[in-house]
Amino acid sequence: MTETNFNKLFNICPEINKALLALKYVTPTEVQRDVIPHALEKRDIVVKSQTGSGKTAAFAIPICEMVRWEENKPQALVLTPTRELAAQVGEEITNIGRFKRIKATAIYGKQPFERQKQELKQKTHVVVGTPGRVLDHIMKGTLLVDELDFLIIDEADEMLNMGFIDQVESIIQELPSDRVTMLFSATLPDDVVRISHAYMKNPTIIESKAAIEIKNKIDHVMLEVKDEDKLPTLKAVTTVENPDSCIIFCSTQERVDDLFEELDASSYSCDKLHGGLVQEDRFAVMDDFKKGAFRYLIATDVAARGIDVESVSLVINYDIPQDRERYVHRTGRTGRANQTGKAITFVTPYEQDFVKDLEDFMGINIRREKVPTKVQIDQAKAAFIKKMNTQPLLKKDKSEQVNKDIVKLYFNGGKRKKLRAVDFVGTIAKIPGVTVEDIGIITIQENATFVDILNGKGQLVIDSMKRTTIKGKQLKVHTAKEK
Repeated sequence: MTETNFNKLFNICPEINKALLALKYVTPTEVQRDVIPHALEKRDIVVKSQTGSGKTAAFAIPICEMVRWEENKPQALVLTPTRELAAQVGEEITNIGRFKRIKATAIYGKQPFERQKQELKQKTHVVVGTPGRVLDHIMKGTLLVDELDFLIIDEADEMLNMGFIDQVESIIQELPSDRVTMLFSATLPDDVVRISHAYMKNPTIIESKAAIEIKNKIDHVMLEVKDEDKLPTLKAVTTVENPDSCIIFCSTQERVDDLFEELDASSYSCDKLHGGLVQEDRFAVMDDFKKGAFRYLIATDVAARGIDVESVSLVINYDIPQDRERYVHRTGRTGRANQTGKAITFVTPYEQDFVKDLEDFMGINIRREKVPTKVQIDQAKAAFIKKMNTQPLLKKDKSEQVNKDIVKLYFNGGKRKKLRAVDFVGTIAKIPGVTVEDIGIITIQENATFVDILNGKGQLVIDSMKRTTIKGKQLKVHTAKEK
């Protein structure tokens, strides 16, 4: 098997090396080079790192390396400010730990508590969740933390902005004191620093230079525009810029809804995202945007918090953000993965002081531009219309390669038939041509069991299990249907 630079630098296990190759993670980013050695040495860390710098893998790789597969109780807890980020981080950990059979469970609000409770009864190595739901599970005894070795607080400044800091502190007080704590934040406001002093042991402070590099890859621009002129200005700007992928940030859900209706009526390739949508719809919109199914996402700050979407070439602040930190998070959606980006902010005549404050805070110059002229718009219109009428090429999911030889099997028996994971492993591993290494994550429910079969051996297992019993029971088996 080809060796990644992660393996050369950090001597990670072959299973994780294999997953990183499939995910095309070959050379560590700067924040990964800085963080992973300290994490593997089990040191507390405070990391100031811009989104888009690769920080999720910076903690996911060492966590997957260090968790003990045989331990059934959670060993790592990752706190995130939003449901979308919890799901995304959970997926990233699952992908990186796929061949080591690491089980990551995401828990958050607006999802049935009972379903999460049943999920947490399974062998679970890593739990990723939002503070409110995590605290709820801890207090009700459905999330056991006595074996917890690692706590990761992701997007700590956003936790503060969203009012979650008290819940985060309540969670910390329930955890074992003998643990490793890692805190990641794009900015380090006073309350975040206070938490690091109060709950961490001599933390190593890492300020990634990648944050500066990312900042320099984004062209920051402002347009002075009256509020009533924002819509025609937006249409002029998007016509001339004509991005392949763009996020337009608004201050409220109502503004998002109104702007979406206007752009949709004008035949823009667009969709909307805000906290008022049903959770399944929020996930569906984000998945479609990541794939490139539409070009313009109109959103509130829910889309600014750590969501990883590649190739967003333009961010437009239709409404100016409430504070400087939110500007950092919004504009961090572009200029990612070694690409350049542009951030255009609409500023009313009464908001000029915010721009000056922002320049001092970020150490940048925000260029002043004029609204595109009619001549510029007319020259760009044909190309803009052509792009709006062209179906975007869908991007491949980065997990596709890591999962390509994996088949999830369904068995019609579970806890009620007193079946355990060891029963499935023992039976399947006896099939000629199949080994324990070919068996992935096993999820046992009351009346069903799901087993991941690796290395392209799914059909072999299906064929054999049709004439093989488990603990003397003949079970139906077939490929599991996608949810």
